[in-house]
Amino acid sequence: MVLGANDGIISTACLILGVAAADPTRNTILTAGIAGLVAGAVSMALGEYVSVSSQRDAEQSDIAKEKWELETMPEHELEELTAIYANKGLPQALAHEVAVELTKKDALATHLAEELGITELTLANPIQAAVGSAGAFTVGAAIPLITAAVATESTRIMATILVVAIGLAGLGFAGARFGGASATKPTVRVIVGGLAAMAITIGVGALFGAAIN
Repeated sequence: MVLGANDGIISTACLILGVAAADPTRNTILTAGIAGLVAGAVSMALGEYVSVSSQRDAEQSDIAKEKWELETMPEHELEELTAIYANKGLPQALAHEVAVELTKKDALATHLAEELGITELTLANPIQAAVGSAGAFTVGAAIPLITAAVATESTRIMATILVVAIGLAGLGFAGARFGGASATKPTVRVIVGGLAAMAITIGVGALFGAAIN
């Protein structure tokens, strides 16, 4: 979600600033910004839905295969599970005992978790991914859009750059904290990347506006 919000801020800010450099009128900028927000959110949702659906299809195929193996070759599957626990450091006899006990409780869930890393909590959820991605993008995109809407024509570009830089700093910090990393480098990287992207689009917009004029 942090990455989705980051995409929303940068892409919408770049669109707004590029248009503002070519045509500073408020209606033109807001129309472009709203169109960019909607298009980006829809694109993110559809892309995430398709991607996660493919992942879920692969997971369902793996689950079906594991069910078949447990039904047709349970002894082999028990040996596999025993080997997994033995490789983790358990003595062979204890590894076999643990494998037997867990197989009695829920053989399929145990094999999916140990062999494939699939659990009920980690199963891919396409709708959840799509909604989360679209929502995060929309929240991020709203930051430069609202700024451009309330700022005056003379301050719109600088205000948008300033607010977006602050927003990117917050996202960079949050992303680093969620990932358990130091916040300095990720935050600086996000801010520099965003400023570079905005500078490029402003330059292109100014050149395009001058060419049309």
